[in-house]
Amino acid sequence: MTEDGVVDDDLLTIGAFAARARLSPKALRLYDRLGLLRPARVDGVSGYRYYRGGQIDRARTVALLRQLDMPLTVIAEVVEAAERDGGAAADRLGAYWAGVEERIARQRTLAGFLRGRLSGRGFEMYDAFEVETVEVPAQVVLAEKRHTLADELPAWIGASMGRLGAAARECGGVVASPFVVYHAEVSMESDGPAESCVPVADEEAARAWAAARGRAWETVVRVEPARRLAYTRITKAQVAHPQILAAFEAVEAWMKERGLEYDGPCREIYFADWDAAGPEDPVCDVAFPVR
Repeated sequence: MTEDGVVDDDLLTIGAFAARARLSPKALRLYDRLGLLRPARVDGVSGYRYYRGGQIDRARTVALLRQLDMPLTVIAEVVEAAERDGGAAADRLGAYWAGVEERIARQRTLAGFLRGRLSGRGFEMYDAFEVETVEVPAQVVLAEKRHTLADELPAWIGASMGRLGAAARECGGVVASPFVVYHAEVSMESDGPAESCVPVADEEAARAWAAARGRAWETVVRVEPARRLAYTRITKAQVAHPQILAAFEAVEAWMKERGLEYDGPCREIYFADWDAAGPEDPVCDVAFPVR
């Protein structure tokens, strides 16, 4: 071994490698334990770790990626891609950071929403929503219920509505706007359940369809009773969290002012083509059954 920590076969001691990589030996031991940067050789007797000079770039990259609070699995993907294709590694980093910025944007909006509530200015947010009531007749629906957390909810709603819509075409067609019923809270801590519902024309055909294939699809046929709904109409942009929470709370505040009582679980009623709608286009009613 030379004085600068170089050993045979161009190996560096952990101290020499740490100095060249501008990292601490403690950090290198951590990266080894996490599987992000393995030593080139570990002495079987002494347990000393040795590294090659070619590992310096990976060590520095790992250290920088950790400063982004990137999950270890993603760090591993990026550094391994970097050793094969720098462009692919940059794309993976870009995809991760786009997700971070999206999450921060959601949290920023939520923080603003909470500031309004905590400061007692919630009523100012509610003023943006016009609340009305409507009488809805009884409906035969094809329904699919699932326990789901908030981050999985949009994908599940889209998929379940697609399945139910396809089934409804075999049961006389869709006769009213599809809706989602929340039988309990759906958040990152509570998984509902939520229930997707598509009103159909032919109850007999729907029950025959469900008997033949509904069990495999976890689809049931039920009669949704006639309801009086208190509701407010929102745009596609307002469907996002937490804007939609303000809409639901605005309806509840309106109900409280008028002495109306809850008569069933809350729901979202989707009456527009989601894919074709722009951010400011009305797409959904958020509603509570009332009496």
